[in-house]
Amino acid sequence: MAGPDTGPGAPAWSRGRPAAPAGTGTGAGPAGRARPGRGPRTGAPGPVPRPLTGRLGLVSPAAILTCGAALACTVPDSGPVTAYGRLLRADALTVWMLLTVGAVACLACAANPAHLAHERTDEPAARRYHLLVHAFLAAMSAAVLAANLGVLWVAIEATTIVTAFLVGHRRTRASVEAAWKYVVICSAGIALAFLGTVLLYYAARQAGIPEAYALDWQTLAARADRLDPSVTRLATGLVVLGFGAKAGLAPLHAWLPDAHSQAPAPVSALMSGVLLSVAFAGLLRYKVIADAALGAGFTRTLLAGVAVVTLALAAALLLAQRDCKRMLAYSSMEHMSLIALGTAAGSPLALSAVLLHMAGHGLAKTVAFCASGHIARLCGTTRIGRIRGLLAHSPCLGTAFAAAVVALLGLPPFGLFASELGIARAGFLSGPRWALAAALVLMLAAFAALAARTARMLLGPPPGEDDEAEPVPLGADAGAPLVAGLAACAALGVTTGPLTRLLSEAGEIIGGH
Repeated sequence: MAGPDTGPGAPAWSRGRPAAPAGTGTGAGPAGRARPGRGPRTGAPGPVPRPLTGRLGLVSPAAILTCGAALACTVPDSGPVTAYGRLLRADALTVWMLLTVGAVACLACAANPAHLAHERTDEPAARRYHLLVHAFLAAMSAAVLAANLGVLWVAIEATTIVTAFLVGHRRTRASVEAAWKYVVICSAGIALAFLGTVLLYYAARQAGIPEAYALDWQTLAARADRLDPSVTRLATGLVVLGFGAKAGLAPLHAWLPDAHSQAPAPVSALMSGVLLSVAFAGLLRYKVIADAALGAGFTRTLLAGVAVVTLALAAALLLAQRDCKRMLAYSSMEHMSLIALGTAAGSPLALSAVLLHMAGHGLAKTVAFCASGHIARLCGTTRIGRIRGLLAHSPCLGTAFAAAVVALLGLPPFGLFASELGIARAGFLSGPRWALAAALVLMLAAFAALAARTARMLLGPPPGEDDEAEPVPLGADAGAPLVAGLAACAALGVTTGPLTRLLSEAGEIIGGH
């Protein structure tokens, strides 16, 4: 890592003094003294030079989004597209996930240059970082395109390997520890998913499905009634545990707050915004097979139980949370449990709402994590109790963070309001009602905790001895991704427009139709 940049092109708050690392809880005072709990009054996540690697970092996200848009224009009319001997398949569910991955990745990668410059990342480290991000996006794209369950498993495992290095990018003791924790827990989960995949392969071979097609998703879904129910039930349970670990669901969820709090803010945005949803989308492929082989009751009960347990843990941990980024990580657990609950309901309305929730959550959480990265550098800490008066200190940044939290709370006009309303309505119409009733109570607790802690950060006078200082501007480079993400999330809350048919067809695929 390079030392502090003190040249004329450096960010305003980095000239003349070293930066306080995010999460330390200590900011530098006006005379260079350490003032616990007080952030620097002259910092700003303002404009920074964009290196060549930063500009090239937008190429692969833009390519994913463009390919998703092109497929969205053709797949609803002409049907799924296959390639490489049916190893890859682009159906409506794939296209929806590609659009989500591409949109979130564009926002996160647009924020990368500002965050890397503020962290004093040198050019070789920046190149390594961007290569890892490209590999991460490639692995997620392969996971949503995979038509073979073996390829799907390999792609999900590849995301674990790549993101472990991204979580430990800062090379501090805390970040390396978080990376190891992430690797150990997710590898255990992926091992369970591998065992479930092997059992499903065994059931397929016993049912007379040729070896070449024993892990082909379309073939298994069409011939699921031939699979042995006992083996399929065990395989499904293992897959829910395994891919549920990558999706942030209990009981293998403990990696999520540590990894999200230590990773660079754009990486946290990608992991929370799309990696969790990509892993859950892989689980949905198995659900289609399980429902056809066992009936919808087994996966409904299993997913509803996991959703309620995860939501209970998220609500309890949010009530006791005192770190900004960890708070957002536990919020991700809350939203993934809602996605699992909507999937358990299983009606067309619920499944369409689930997919809309994935997209809306990805956009809102990307804005929230990127904003939290700017807040950490502005205030010198991620401790909620030591961040005060953000709206007065940096009005634009405070407003963006507040709007992202409003979106995550499921309030209008953002997309999460429409998706949560759809999940609740579908749950009361088709069940499981007991799980939905418990979820509503737990959501109230999570809502109160997230709102109270955000208000504590935003309101009141700004910290510091010089309370009459001018507000700190956000800067165009830092603010553009935040505004774009909030605008896209709000647009999804108003209408899905030309994506309505795609969303409906993707929901039908999850429902096994």
